[in-house]
Amino acid sequence: MTATHSTRMLILGSGPAGLSAAIYGARAGLAPIVVQGIQPGGQLTTTTDVENYPGFREVIQGPWLMQEMQAQAEHVGAQMMWDTIVEVDVTQRPFRMVGDSGTVYTGDTLVIATGAQARWLGLDSEELLKGKGVSACATCDGFFFRGKKVAVIGGGNTAVEEALYLTNHSHDVTLIHRRDTLRAEKILQQRLFANERITMAWNKEVVRFIGGGQPEGLVAIELRDTVTGALSTLEVDGGFVAIGHHPATELFRGHIALDDDGYIQVEKGTTNTSVPGVFACGDVMDKHYRQAITAAGTGCMAALDAERFLAAADFETVAQAAE
Repeated sequence: MTATHSTRMLILGSGPAGLSAAIYGARAGLAPIVVQGIQPGGQLTTTTDVENYPGFREVIQGPWLMQEMQAQAEHVGAQMMWDTIVEVDVTQRPFRMVGDSGTVYTGDTLVIATGAQARWLGLDSEELLKGKGVSACATCDGFFFRGKKVAVIGGGNTAVEEALYLTNHSHDVTLIHRRDTLRAEKILQQRLFANERITMAWNKEVVRFIGGGQPEGLVAIELRDTVTGALSTLEVDGGFVAIGHHPATELFRGHIALDDDGYIQVEKGTTNTSVPGVFACGDVMDKHYRQAITAAGTGCMAALDAERFLAAADFETVAQAAE
C-alpha cells in the first residue's frame, strides 16, 4: 500500500534555504515536511572551510553547519524524509508530489528549495583537488588566497565578475578562456581590461589541475592552446571554475514559470511563483548571489509568505462557510 504524508507546508530541498524555511514553518505551527532530495544538506555538505556564515568567529565546516541546521529544524518540529521527488502536480491544492520510493506527499503550500549546482569541467584532477585549491565560488573561497596567485576559468559574466572580485585578495589573477573574445557584457569587459592585476590567457583550455606540496594542494594548471595545440603550465595557488550553474528545476518545467536560464521566476521582493501557494527560495531562484546566507534569508521569506498565504486562505474558507 502506498504511503501518503500530508502537511500544511511541504518543502523540497534541505540546504540552507529549505532548512531555514522548515525552522520558520515549524515555529509557526505548520508541521513542515522536508523531502531532502538527492543531496541532503545541499552544496555546503561538499564544502570544507566556511568563514563567511554569520555567528562563528572561527572557521567552521560546511557539513557540520548543515547538521546543526537540520537538528535545529527537527528540534522545533520539522520532519525529514529521505526521498527524491520524481513527479509533481501543482494544478490544485493540496499539491501532490511523488517520491522515487513511491511515497506520496501532499502539501497545502509548497516551498521549492532544490538549489543549483555549479558546472564543472569534468576532469579527474578537478575532482581530486576540489577544496584543495580548486573551487567554483570566488566569493566563498577567495579570502583563503590572500596575496597568492589565482586563475579563473571561463568567459562569461560570472567568470569576469569572479576575476574582478579576486583582485581584492590577489595581485595576480589570470583569466583563462578557450576563445579570443569574451561573452561577458561590454561594461564588465571594460572593467576587466582596465584592471592591472588581471592577465588574460586567450585560446587556452584546461587539460588538468596539478597538485603537490604537503598537504597536497593545487600548484599549477596545465593548459592546451586551442589554436596550435601547444601545452603550457601556469603556476597558481587557486583555480576557480566559473562556467555557470545548473538550477535543479527540470522537474518543474511546464508546471511553474522559469526564466531563460531555467531559474524559477518569483514576484519581485517575494518568493511567490507563478502558482499561488507555491514558493521558491535559495539558489533555485537566485542567479546573482548564490550564498548560504542569502539562501537562508530567502528560506525565511518563503516560510513567512507561505504562512500568510495559508492565513488568508483559511480566512476565506471560514468566511465562505459563514455565508
